Amino acid sequence: MAVPARAERWTADEALTRLFASHYRQLVRLAALLLGDPGLAEEVVQDAYIRLHERWRTLREPDRALGYLRTSVINGARSALRRRVVARRYTDSLTALPDAPSAESQTITAFDHAVVINALRGLPTRQREALVLRYYADLSEADIAEAMGISRGAVKSHAARGLAALRQILEPGS
Repeated sequence: MAVPARAERWTADEALTRLFASHYRQLVRLAALLLGDPGLAEEVVQDAYIRLHERWRTLREPDRALGYLRTSVINGARSALRRRVVARRYTDSLTALPDAPSAESQTITAFDHAVVINALRGLPTRQREALVLRYYADLSEADIAEAMGISRGAVKSHAARGLAALRQILEPGS
């Protein structure tokens, strides 16, 4: 659900309240799947809402605020992953992070869920992002392209390669 066209008349508080009520959980789940850390996912999403609130008056198209939030969450997750890599280089005591719960966890066994999440984490970043946005967030190719800052063709390519890699990981005999 996008912000209605009359959003340009809303104050930042009104707009963010509506966006928060309808999209916060979905954005946290998205970030958690990308990061593997629910607490950090909440921080990334909260930071995205804060940045949007600060820039509300300067938005050229307030009705596209959800797309801005989604892109901001993805970029925030990328930054957090980069920081994590740097931190691991300089610390020996960093322990494995817990798996993030998802909507699918109620329909598949815990073991199968862990296998799929671990397989996703083994994919290159762009492939993982394309698959999570497509099959978890249920976004269209156009929305994924906008959120990731790439072309629709690149989305198709990343998704196809990611699916092929997952297939090989999850079905080694095929």
